[in-house]
Amino acid sequence: MPEPNSADTAGAAEAAADLVLDREAGRSGVRVLALDGPSGSGKTTLAAAVAAALRARGVSATKVHMDDLYPGWDGLAEAVGLVTAQVLEPLTAGAPAAFHRWDWVAHRWAERVPVPAADIVVVEGVGCGSRPCAPHLTALVWVEADDDVRMRRGIERDGEAYRPHWERWAAQERVLFAAEGTRERADVVLRT
Repeated sequence: MPEPNSADTAGAAEAAADLVLDREAGRSGVRVLALDGPSGSGKTTLAAAVAAALRARGVSATKVHMDDLYPGWDGLAEAVGLVTAQVLEPLTAGAPAAFHRWDWVAHRWAERVPVPAADIVVVEGVGCGSRPCAPHLTALVWVEADDDVRMRRGIERDGEAYRPHWERWAAQERVLFAAEGTRERADVVLRT
């Protein structure tokens, strides 16, 4: 298991871009970078910075946010299969990829969202580095932060009323990460 590195967002983004660019693309020509780790650890911020760093190098990049694939607050385990079947398998087979977006307000599936073709697809969110996803990944980065920091970030973003949801989600994360060994399989571990 890699030792965690503390890094600023820009430095971490450049390191992640280097990591995925140094690896060969699969037969489809697409490289997939997964940014996994617990909620509130900084994956979304890092994904935006990685995509920007890649584009600055003239490399096309698109992002897929797992938040769009979780079927509600109890849907973490189900989302792993969804991202694998709807996004990763088609992409790495050279086929068009698209997923149904979860509408968090209406609590149901919404429109189908195409994943634009790109040299590199950055998939970020809890569970995207799980074992079913692994055969389709070019590189896996684990992003972590202290529990109190993560909870503070989540409550600042979503509001105090969401604390019970965050606690319920955290329990699902612990189960998933223990079963999947995602952190131990990561190419790089970053602390934010």
